[in-house]
Amino acid sequence: MVQPMAPKIPVLSANDSISDISGALLEQGGIIVENFLSADLLQRFNAELEPFVAEADKKQQGFVNKGYAAFYGPAMRHVLAVAQKSDIFIDEILCHPIFIGLGDSILKASCESYQLNVAHVLERKPGAKAQILHRDHIVWPDLGPKHPNRQISSVIALSEFTKEMGATLVVPGSHKWETDRYPQPDEVVAAEMEPGSAVIYLGGTIHAGGSNVTQDKFRRGMHVSYCLGWLRTEENNYLSLSLDRVRKLSRQAQTLLGYAAHDGLAMGLGYLGAVDLSDPVELFAQGKL
Repeated sequence: MVQPMAPKIPVLSANDSISDISGALLEQGGIIVENFLSADLLQRFNAELEPFVAEADKKQQGFVNKGYAAFYGPAMRHVLAVAQKSDIFIDEILCHPIFIGLGDSILKASCESYQLNVAHVLERKPGAKAQILHRDHIVWPDLGPKHPNRQISSVIALSEFTKEMGATLVVPGSHKWETDRYPQPDEVVAAEMEPGSAVIYLGGTIHAGGSNVTQDKFRRGMHVSYCLGWLRTEENNYLSLSLDRVRKLSRQAQTLLGYAAHDGLAMGLGYLGAVDLSDPVELFAQGKL
């Protein structure tokens, strides 16, 4: 009897075409993109983050409810509101060509513009327990077959990612499963990566943060996800960022952070997020906000 092949996460390069990256993502539900961040960008970004990671290690993290507290667990350094704290994130990661390419080719089938859902850094300490396997897009109701992809998520490796250190666990192909199907152990794959690579997956793909079973290694990654422009985001960017900061950002960054109106009239949808019946990014440009 021929044994079925063990599932694998496709590995691509940041130099591959968006068409190839998008095609692999839609087919397999999750992919690894090597060299997503250059070595120089990775070094500068980690240096910029260091004081925020140190601060996070010293304070008690609050949570919306006990479920979130259990989901993230105590063995975690958690840096939130990265868009407010990091110029490098805004200038070189938020608008990364691969994020934009995937948003344009996948999310814009269901919206006029997409937005940042959440960006936070998670450093899993030794002893961190594995998260429950889950799909990210369950934070919103099922929108039906007309809108199959309401979110694109990623975890960027800011340090080495090994299975022992708690590399992200992914179930390839699970975005095509029935919602009540649960993966078997041999269907779960650890996204082992070198620093600077990223695992990118659809909101409907089953995944989880893995267990850090090492004695002294910290696994640092950044979760970055984008969602349809007419959905409520998990992180409230309107309050996480100061208006003084938003005014200085590019129009593209303002739009990705949800400050642009979502004009869905051409798609048969509504007009959302107006201020004085105008698009807020236009008001920013005119100095009226």
